[in-house]
Amino acid sequence: MNKMKHVYAFELQSYFKSKSYILSTIIICIVSILAITLPGMIQSANGKDDSGEREDSALASSIALCDPLNMISDELLLSYGKTEIQRKSSEDEVKEAVQSEDAAVGFVVRSVNEFDYYVFNRSLFDDGQEMFRGLMSTAAKMKYCEENGIQYDELVKLDNDSLICNEKILGKDSEENYWYSYVLVILVFMVIIMYGMMIATSVVNEKSNRTVEILVTSTSSSSLLFGKVLAGATAIFVQMGLIFASVLGAYRFNKDYLADMLDRILDIPADVLVTFAVFGLGGFLLYAFMYGALGAMVSKVEDLNKTAGTAQMLVMIVYFLVLFQMQAPDGIVMKVLSFLPVSAYSAMFVRIAMGKVAVWEIIASALLLYGSVVGMGFVSAKIFRNSTLRYGNPISISKAIKGLRSADNN
Repeated sequence: MNKMKHVYAFELQSYFKSKSYILSTIIICIVSILAITLPGMIQSANGKDDSGEREDSALASSIALCDPLNMISDELLLSYGKTEIQRKSSEDEVKEAVQSEDAAVGFVVRSVNEFDYYVFNRSLFDDGQEMFRGLMSTAAKMKYCEENGIQYDELVKLDNDSLICNEKILGKDSEENYWYSYVLVILVFMVIIMYGMMIATSVVNEKSNRTVEILVTSTSSSSLLFGKVLAGATAIFVQMGLIFASVLGAYRFNKDYLADMLDRILDIPADVLVTFAVFGLGGFLLYAFMYGALGAMVSKVEDLNKTAGTAQMLVMIVYFLVLFQMQAPDGIVMKVLSFLPVSAYSAMFVRIAMGKVAVWEIIASALLLYGSVVGMGFVSAKIFRNSTLRYGNPISISKAIKGLRSADNN
């Protein structure tokens, strides 16, 4: 245990003294703070008109309109935003106005329930046609009321007051929890891939420059591997903690400017963060031991990608399975994945955040996960011990397992 503590302290110190680790942490924190702060500052300076209301309507620009049915009045258009209206007599004039960029968008009314929408370059978040569809629906109702002697105001009042729904969520709001669950699943996937490869690369480097030959004479291979993995886990938690603190702090500070627009991603309950930390740590340790053993099976860094591909493929399969099943957190697939150690770190977290999970299921999943971490740690330590002093061609996984069996028999 003493030797493992020394290895742990040395490896952790090397992380904290690493320029790449320090710079990446500082840069990510600064970029995260700026990414959240600048949009709010810009919006607060330019995103409001004199009355303090935001001008984010899709129709708050110049439009070309051909309306032979005289359905759309200027007053109705202006109610959707500060729009410059260019009345056109034909479809060709509308197309010409949009092509010459005299108008941002164009509309040609075909009938009471049909229109053409013209745009030169459609942006990713273009909602002009949806806005005009609502406008057409309003115009059609007004026209019907006028033709049938009905007061439109009374119709609107009836339409708005006819049904009142008071939503009472007794469990969890999956729609609200979906986005931060999605982000955290991606985050733990990236952490495992990046830091797992860092641990494997560290093992290979020590093996390729023969440093490991000196280390194994002064400490056991188990102490070396456990010290490396636990130091990597500590380093990643410190780094992720600083990044999380920067992001959440910047968001809390700028929440009024952003009008709660990022609540779905960043307004994460404390119990969800604790659950994510517990299962995320378990998943990282499980794969970190796996990466450490795979790193010991090669002698050169350029051979690492082939050997580590097994672990990376497994992580990728789990990642896509969980993402594809997030809309059905209580489905049979997610239930199975939440009890498999290789996937519980993300599947059980998603079920806790979005679905219905019994306490015994959480405890059982956590015990299985951390039991597998301990088991994987000792198996990986044996592979590490049997493989570190072997040089030349990479050792296959089957040969490494056979080596374990023969060592156990002896």
